[in-house]
Amino acid sequence: MYKIMIIEDDITIAKTIKEHLSKWDYDAIYVTDFRDIIRQFIQFQPHLVLIDVILPFFDGFHWCNEIRKISKVPVVFISSAGDNMNIVMAMNMGGDDFIAKPFDLHVLAAKVKALLRRTYSFLGQVNIIERNGAILNISDATLTYQDRKIDLTKNDFRILQLLMENAGNVVSREEIMQRLWESDDFVDDNTLTVNITRLRRKLAEVGLKDFIKTKKGIGYLVE
Repeated sequence: MYKIMIIEDDITIAKTIKEHLSKWDYDAIYVTDFRDIIRQFIQFQPHLVLIDVILPFFDGFHWCNEIRKISKVPVVFISSAGDNMNIVMAMNMGGDDFIAKPFDLHVLAAKVKALLRRTYSFLGQVNIIERNGAILNISDATLTYQDRKIDLTKNDFRILQLLMENAGNVVSREEIMQRLWESDDFVDDNTLTVNITRLRRKLAEVGLKDFIKTKKGIGYLVE
């Protein structure tokens, strides 16, 4: 089931959109706390975002830009501020479409369906994993921390994905080697140590020192 996140200041409009999209079998939620939208975005991991331009605290352009730092999820602006300037601004900030208010709910749902189909037919599901402020983007194999993005190698990505998916639990060296090389046979144990050391160096450069902890004789852990 596709998940839709609605970021709309008018609670009546937000509820109406949610109820209508639910009839189309979408899992829709609307934001009620406009101070920290990114935290809610990470928790819900929507497949598509509907966002108004005019919002409390920060406008929709700001939040679209923040979402784009960590995700390629489709973003559709819905706003009564439908002049050309706002439409251009929305597209420049990373928006995928702009729907001017007032709009027909059936047209909105049709646009949502079309955009989801176009996006996920080619890209597959876009997911992110967050731990202690570090955000791993599954779709493009990057890690973002405090607005700094790290490009990861294939092994970097696989190690982080495994550790972050199992956050709070120790992952054995054997399990990591199995993920990296699809076998724990005929692989020099030092090769994994080299990969971990190189990855730790990258993480430390952006402020994530000790992000990966060692459990002696067992394996590694992201808390």
